[in-house]
Amino acid sequence: MLNKYFADLHVHIGRTMTGFPVKVTASRRQTIPQVLEEAAVRKGLDILGIIDAACPRLCTELEVMVGEGAARELPGGGLRYQESLTIITGAEIETTEENGKCAHWLAYFPNLNELRSFSKYLAGQITNPELSTQRCHLPARTILDEVVKRNGIFMLSHAFTPHKGVYGQCTNSIKELLGAEGFERVFALELGLSSDTMMADQLAELAALTFLSNSDAHSLKNLGREYNLLLLAEPSWQELLMALQGLEERRVLANYGLNPRLGKYHRTFCLSCGRIASEAPPVTACPACGSSKVVKGVFDRLREIADWDVPCHPEARPPYHYQVPLIFLPGVGPKTISRLLDRFGTEMNVLHTARYEDLVETVGEKVGKVIQDARQGKLVIAAGGGGTYGKVQK
Repeated sequence: MLNKYFADLHVHIGRTMTGFPVKVTASRRQTIPQVLEEAAVRKGLDILGIIDAACPRLCTELEVMVGEGAARELPGGGLRYQESLTIITGAEIETTEENGKCAHWLAYFPNLNELRSFSKYLAGQITNPELSTQRCHLPARTILDEVVKRNGIFMLSHAFTPHKGVYGQCTNSIKELLGAEGFERVFALELGLSSDTMMADQLAELAALTFLSNSDAHSLKNLGREYNLLLLAEPSWQELLMALQGLEERRVLANYGLNPRLGKYHRTFCLSCGRIASEAPPVTACPACGSSKVVKGVFDRLREIADWDVPCHPEARPPYHYQVPLIFLPGVGPKTISRLLDRFGTEMNVLHTARYEDLVETVGEKVGKVIQDARQGKLVIAAGGGGTYGKVQK
């Protein structure tokens, strides 16, 4: 029997439990215990991908958790935490390609032995293995081979962003970058916060790949801001792998993500005058001041390299549902969020299933209507760019 499970497969850890830095741009409060509690209790997730787990100290923390009985390794791969959350362990790797440009990739491993093996390998290729996403002076083809040797999954991380996205700054074609044989061993692509299925399906070579929408959370409040609904027999590594390959009816049923206009890199941003483009894409120089010093937006970059003017969705492509996390909504602060969670249990329940009348009863008509408008796509959003999130205007 197959069931539905919510999964966010890209979450960072800021510090070890003893205070050592891991992901330096992530919150100090972002430790493994805090992240697991947030994912299981407040967000209502079933599967969580920790992509700094190959850092040696974090790898040790996970091994200790298993040794002490706080988590257990599953026969089908992955770790089960308190019988309510499955942990998928992995790494975010920055490769250096032949053209000298860098790109980010995600690798996931079925068990702690394979994770530790990759951790030891990667430690010999980077300057400081205790810090996440450090530059590796090897190309993606080489890292792909090492991941596959350890029965791992290898995929694109925030594929289109100008900051280390593979398409964003490194190549026009991942098939050319990885080679035909390498491309056949990649099953999935992470869309990133500034893009969606409609945008990505303008590239012909992506028709065979499964799309994932993950939070890339650097703080607890952003965990689960994007996630996926999976159809699996159980929440385990092997079932996740089958879903990414579309085997035996396992699959991604839906992607839930931000409206791309809320993303930090949706439109081109001028570094000279600070303007975010609103003109028809692709904008590659500032229309206002003429400067060519810009951070190219995801929307603009995709229009540059698109094979089709309109998206061409493969038959198996699941729907993409826009959502606006509570922290993005005007008038919704920490106290309001606490009241909502006390009433409805998890943020997913608030965003998708709570009745409008119950929302109004809990937080008043004004906030209730904002949440309802977000569900129905009625909010007006000013696009983000250059590292600044978009904003809900009304």
